Amino acid sequence: MFDVNGKKSRSKRKVHIPIRLNILFFIVFTLFAILILRLGFLQIVYGEDYKNEVEQTNSTTVTKNVPRGEIYDRNFKKLVANKPENTITYTRSSTTKTAEMIATAKKLSTMITVDTDNITERDLIDYWIIKHPKEAKANTKITDKEAEKIGNAEYYAKQVESVTKPQLAELTTEDKNIAFIYRQFNAGYALTPVNVKSKDVTDIEIAKVSENLSELPGVDTAKDWVRSYRSDTTLRSILGSVTSEKQGLPDESLQSYLALGYARNDRVGQSYVEQQYEALLRGAKAEYSSETDSSGNVISTIEDYAGKKGSDVVLTIDADLQAKTDKIIKDTLRMGKTTAGSVFLDRAYVVITNPKTGEILTLAGQQYKKGKFEDDSLGTFTSSYVMGSAIKGATVMAGYTYGKEPGYTEIDEPIELKGTEKKSSWFNRTGSIAMNDISALRQSSNVYMMKTALDIAGATYVKDGSLDIPTTAFDKLRKVYAEFGLGTTTGIDLPGEATGIIGTETEPGKYLDLSYGQYDGYTPLQLNQYVSTIANNGYRIAPHILGQVRDATNEDDEVGALQTQANARILNKIDLPKNYFEQVQKGFYEVMNNTAGGTTGGTGASYFAGLDYKVAGKTGTAESFYAGPDWDYTSGIAAPAVWNTTFVGYAPYDDPEIAVSVAVPWAYTGDNENHLNMIIAKGVFDAYFNLQKERAKKADGTDNALKITKEDN
Repeated sequence: MFDVNGKKSRSKRKVHIPIRLNILFFIVFTLFAILILRLGFLQIVYGEDYKNEVEQTNSTTVTKNVPRGEIYDRNFKKLVANKPENTITYTRSSTTKTAEMIATAKKLSTMITVDTDNITERDLIDYWIIKHPKEAKANTKITDKEAEKIGNAEYYAKQVESVTKPQLAELTTEDKNIAFIYRQFNAGYALTPVNVKSKDVTDIEIAKVSENLSELPGVDTAKDWVRSYRSDTTLRSILGSVTSEKQGLPDESLQSYLALGYARNDRVGQSYVEQQYEALLRGAKAEYSSETDSSGNVISTIEDYAGKKGSDVVLTIDADLQAKTDKIIKDTLRMGKTTAGSVFLDRAYVVITNPKTGEILTLAGQQYKKGKFEDDSLGTFTSSYVMGSAIKGATVMAGYTYGKEPGYTEIDEPIELKGTEKKSSWFNRTGSIAMNDISALRQSSNVYMMKTALDIAGATYVKDGSLDIPTTAFDKLRKVYAEFGLGTTTGIDLPGEATGIIGTETEPGKYLDLSYGQYDGYTPLQLNQYVSTIANNGYRIAPHILGQVRDATNEDDEVGALQTQANARILNKIDLPKNYFEQVQKGFYEVMNNTAGGTTGGTGASYFAGLDYKVAGKTGTAESFYAGPDWDYTSGIAAPAVWNTTFVGYAPYDDPEIAVSVAVPWAYTGDNENHLNMIIAKGVFDAYFNLQKERAKKADGTDNALKITKEDN
């Protein structure tokens, strides 16, 4: 609007401006009012909830391994101990970023020395991708849209595949150290400590890390343990081993362990004693409550349960007797290799038990290769051989089982059947000699055993005739053998036991061979159980290596309180009168003590007659074929014939303390007969009884000094 002079009216303009400002002020006021009301509403109605959410913490239970139980021999000599070691650990939170872990790994790499020899190419690739994200992306030649389409997992796999050898070669020694530490950081779950370095951690490294913990989030120093084994025991293979943290739980039993509350990287027994008694040795893990804030950062850690060290296991093994037995085997094999016909001789086995309880005192086996000995204790129950005449006591007992009476006689004469080679006893190649069970055992008559087996089969021997042996006869004979432990599991409390070798051919000649130990194969442990069953008047007892379970050794290295004592476990009782067993026992006594000489004396009397202790037993020689490593079985040429020599026995005769079995496979070839079985057997009995005398003289018991040698698992 204009005045008379053509100018705009000021009054109208003054009115228009305040109205617009007022509207603006009103809108702003209204918005602020709404905001204040909303904030007030949130504060009053939901304020406490939001406060609680901000202050919210989570408590997570974390477990930590405790030292395993230790392992002793029967005289409380420590065979397996735990050696404490410094260790550097890392615990990541649930929100820890990769960049943070890399930064921490880089700092830590300047303070400790790590062994990168075992770092894998994949570990290096992962680190290279982290260090060179742009190059890794460019390598794949995949667009962002394509990457989003195929998913993160497949895209990362493409990145891994595209990393080149030259690119990996760019990584420096420092990079490899960081990559190794980063890999260790990722070895466990969130809030679960993992070992970054637990081998050869120096005091200087511990000091450096401890001084800089504030700059190393998640890193800490602690004490760990490593399994240590007595240096002067040859039972290493029997004791078994424990997995490393890197190995963790074995794949074949992963789910079973996880169901029992194990973590994937837990160390567990992976063979023999360590595996068999894992449940006793493992202990109870320590438990901690880790409190974290809403961002996943650890606020505090409280110990809820200190954990409990694993129980100690006391074996039935006599470490001193074991060591002496191994020396006897080594000395005998070394001597035997200097004699004619010993080209294939390379091993020997000895099992010593308490026949009344089944306690295993010694499982000794040695292999002699290229002038060096290797422990083969496992071979005492995992390898089978034809054992020969040592099993004749079981054949006589089979005769009793199927109707014979003690003292029954058979004519020892050469067995000549149509189409087969003549079979005879070593002492009678042409004549006819009446023998009873005792003389047959004493002189080791093959023919007596064959005729006993023919009676069991219901067959009659006719010179130059033929035999019709039903296959059921094999079953009948083997059934009795199995009752003594031959050709069946012995029940030993260790995994991996062999059941022997059962022949599959059923012609009459093989049946006759079976009767005097020339067909089926047995383990040295089965031989021992068989002779123990004879000594026990028919009670077959399971051999066992666990003697006691005790509380953990205390800080003063004192043995803990007894938890459990292993008892004898009877597997079966042979249903024959006691006097039947006494008849075979007399025969075994004659074998070792009848000095008539010539072909009528006991086959073992030249080694055992006249001793302070009286032994009963049976010698054995078996013609077999070489089945060892020194033959090319693909050549088509039959393996050479060899002789196995064996022994079974127990002493003292009238009140047995020990039962002994000896097996020397491939002892000699041709006519180069040796008696390594008897040399070993005599040495073992002497060692046992001399050791008992020595111990009886010692008022302070045995030397419990612990000699350990470090072995990383």
